Amino acid sequence: MKLWRWLTTPDPAPGFTAGKMLKLTARVMLFALVATLLSSLLQLTPLKDTLNTWWGSLLFVLLLYIPAARFLTMDTFAPRRPVTTPGTGAKGAAAKGSSAQRRKERNRYAGVRKGAPKYGGRR
Repeated sequence: MKLWRWLTTPDPAPGFTAGKMLKLTARVMLFALVATLLSSLLQLTPLKDTLNTWWGSLLFVLLLYIPAARFLTMDTFAPRRPVTTPGTGAKGAAAKGSSAQRRKERNRYAGVRKGAPKYGGRR
């Protein structure tokens, strides 16, 4: 279970560190193992003739890769969230101001203005 948690926990360090490359290699090897096992099991079914065509193998790869894409690219393309401490940021700064500033900030988004008519309005 610790191995799975290690594989699925994003690495907080930016760039390609040694640990991140090791995780990526382990994920790719695990994906290749699962793909090989599934392909060999499907060769034992009546789908064998379909999988031996170019479009059958393309469908197999797409059906296998699309769910695994998030697992394979977890550390590489995950957006970073800024680390904020309580009391800092937009809400913390607005709460520290005077009551007039807080009221102004609250009322800033209170009303919603109607946008321009779509598709030219009335005709």
